Amino acid sequence: MFNKSFYVLMLCFSLSFVGIAQDCFLGIGGKDTKMIEETFQLNDSQLTTMESLKGELEVQTKVIQDQIDLLLKEHPQSKEEDLIVMGDKYKQLQGQLISLSLDVEQKFLETFNAKQYERYLELCNAAYRRPIKAIPMEYDAEEASPE
Repeated sequence: MFNKSFYVLMLCFSLSFVGIAQDCFLGIGGKDTKMIEETFQLNDSQLTTMESLKGELEVQTKVIQDQIDLLLKEHPQSKEEDLIVMGDKYKQLQGQLISLSLDVEQKFLETFNAKQYERYLELCNAAYRRPIKAIPMEYDAEEASPE
């Protein structure tokens, strides 16, 4: 239920920005991270980091989602002013979810080497998305993922 609610919420929020260049998310918080692993040929360290960040994102997202659920359940909704205040609080919580996701994605992108990040930029451009800025990591030759 939590995941479904979160994705419905994210969809509603993202639809409100149609026409504006959207950030290019990899989807670290998604169910299937195998595509990320295969597309970018992640090394063991990157896989460990991705799983750690995914867990961190799930925990922190749950806290915000609980706040959203409580807001929708308990906030007064009988007057127009109540709805406006509730809407403002809801938008603020949505913003926190987006900021959290951006932060996690950026931390993960910073584990990429230059070739992986270049691939990310190419995919974002092909999808007409705004890439998340990150400084790729420099790996030693034996650490680098196979290209």
